[in-house]
Amino acid sequence: MSKDYYEILGVSRDVSDAELKSAFRKLAHQHHPDKKGGDEAKFKEINEAYQVLSNKDKRAQYDQFGQNFDGSQGINWQDFARQTGGSNGFRTNINYEDMGFGDLGDMVGDLFGMGRRRSQRGQHGNDVQVELPLEFREAVFGVTKPMNLYKTIKCPSCSGNGAEPGTKIETCSACSGTGQVQRIQNTILGQMRTMGVCSDCNGEGKKVSQKCKKCKGQGTVKDYDDLDVKIPAGIADGQTIRIMGRGEAGSQGGSAGDLYIRVKVKEDPEFKREGDDIILDIEIPYSVAVLGGKADINTLDGSVKLKIPSGTPSGKVFKIRDRGIPHLKAGGRGDQLVTVKVKVPSKPSKKIKKILEELADEGE
Repeated sequence: MSKDYYEILGVSRDVSDAELKSAFRKLAHQHHPDKKGGDEAKFKEINEAYQVLSNKDKRAQYDQFGQNFDGSQGINWQDFARQTGGSNGFRTNINYEDMGFGDLGDMVGDLFGMGRRRSQRGQHGNDVQVELPLEFREAVFGVTKPMNLYKTIKCPSCSGNGAEPGTKIETCSACSGTGQVQRIQNTILGQMRTMGVCSDCNGEGKKVSQKCKKCKGQGTVKDYDDLDVKIPAGIADGQTIRIMGRGEAGSQGGSAGDLYIRVKVKEDPEFKREGDDIILDIEIPYSVAVLGGKADINTLDGSVKLKIPSGTPSGKVFKIRDRGIPHLKAGGRGDQLVTVKVKVPSKPSKKIKKILEELADEGE
């Protein structure tokens, strides 16, 4: 699972440059490996997040595509290894819920006194995966496509807090708003004081006096969500765009899931794509192949003249530079490769036969 750089730095997605720098300096000072109690791995993670978010272009790309936009889907095992401490380490704050083990994190945390607060995390929303059809030229030059998705969204009536508008939201008296209560457990090691999720507020730290009528206190409802998706120029069939936070809404104040859009590019009747190059086959008259001349070539940007040297054989490939597909990451464009096929008349006239016979004699 990809890392959330905003979450790592503890900032919102609309954070200003000054706030971002302040958050980074505070965390870097706290976790610097040269400092007593510092954490080298955490420091590297913080620095990685800041390097991306402090760069205007990288931040824009990250906001649009996420950390691992590489045209494919699946688990980023390198990130997964770092999140779980690799093969040599052990971390007590593994996110068991995101790994698909439900409340196992609470069980482990309660046993060792490391229970986490549900009020700080809530229930993370599900990711959403959809397929988006594109025309060939839309994929080549990029386009903004409107989408309308039916999914779990934040309740528009209560803004996700679960309370009927105009009613009070009170601090839970059982846990004093912490979302946790202390417990004394008898274990084989003796009595242990642990922290557990407050049963009165389900770890929220607050209670509503009247539940929202629209969502019945859940904070989420099923409805349609409109969004405009920016498709980058040069995207290929089967590649996936990740939009962070546009999946299903999380409940109890939890963060939203991500939206994964897999593009399906229609074929073009004239042009073929190979990587970032455009492939085109054309026919030229026998006379042009022998004597040379010019041929009109269709490109994605319009028609151009291609010079055909005399004596061009059938199957010759010509390259027209920078008339291919825009490179998705590196900038610039691929080329257009034109293969010429010499059109030989099936029933040549007497005049053509005579000319060919004279040419044949000269060749001897």
